[in-house]
This record gives sequence, C-alpha cells and structure tokens, in this order.
Amino acid sequence: MQVEDARKGTKVLLDGIPYNIEDAEFMKPGKGRAIYRYRLRNLVDGSSLERTYHSGEKLDEANISTREGQFLYHEGDHYVFMSTDNYEQYLINQNQLGDKRFYLKDGMTVVTMFLNDRPLDIQLPIFIEATVTKSDVTARTDTVTAQMKRATLETGLELDVPVFIKEGDKIKVDTRSRAYVERVVTKK
Repeated sequence: MQVEDARKGTKVLLDGIPYNIEDAEFMKPGKGRAIYRYRLRNLVDGSSLERTYHSGEKLDEANISTREGQFLYHEGDHYVFMSTDNYEQYLINQNQLGDKRFYLKDGMTVVTMFLNDRPLDIQLPIFIEATVTKSDVTARTDTVTAQMKRATLETGLELDVPVFIKEGDKIKVDTRSRAYVERVVTKK
C-alpha cells in the first residue's frame, strides 16, 4: 500500500507488529515531496508512536479480521472469550485490553480483532448497563450546577455519577467517553 492511501483507522504492520493509524496529517512543502505524519497505536500493547513518511513510500497493510465473541470470565491477567461461530475459546491479556476490561460483564458479546488467528483487541458495545456497588456519601446542597460524586460499578469501573445514584442502582454508561448516561429503571 502506498503511504498516500493510508487513512485514519487503517491497520498497518511495522516490523511485524500491527498498528492502527489514529491520526493522519498531510503537509506539502514548497519544494520536494509531500510529507505524511501518522500517529500510530500498537494493537498488541496499546503504546503509541509517531512516524513521518514521504510520498511514494510503501506501508505493509495488516491482515486484520474480526469475529463476534462472548466474554466468559477472567483468570489472573487473562480474559477468556469464546467465538460465537465455532465455540473455540481464546485469551486476551489484561495489558492488551487496557481500560476496556472495566466494561466487561459475564456473557457480554464483543467484536474481537484478530491478526492471523491471534486475538489483538476488542470492540465494546457503545453502552453497557451495570450495578453500582459502592458510592461516596455526599451532602446535598442547593446549587445551580449538577452535583456529582464518585461511584464504583460491579465491573470495577470508577466514574462520576449524579448525587441521587445510590448503591444497588443500575446505570447506563457510555463506553466511548466513560460517562454516566442515565439510571436504568427496572420494571416490576
């Protein structure tokens, strides 16, 4: 693949390691070839780096495939998933998952990215519902701005929630921004 063809979201191989292009910047100096500056995220360990290329250079495109999987359980530093089409189990390391591990609930369906049958990363659903297991106690005061407090969910995720949320409440969380969305009302 030519450097000119790479865009944000393209998966490339650098020294045999798969990277995702997080940001792409194009510059055309007065003289000479165009310059492409990419911010890349390592799909194995999550680290990032920046690389600069000139027009005409080549990049190796990573052969990434995706499969639907189900989260089963976590054991030590590994998280166990099962492919929903062939029921094979596979492990993903805690370092590969990063903060995504705080959104996983038993039985949750995720999309897993693979490089040559090696699991690399998961894509979470946009929203999850989880129960608050611990929340700070706050003193209510009349203010114009919304009052927030710290809460911990059953998955281990810590986030800010409105003061009316209490332990045992089920809430909806946006996995992209790590933000509280709403309290989930259960029907009796």
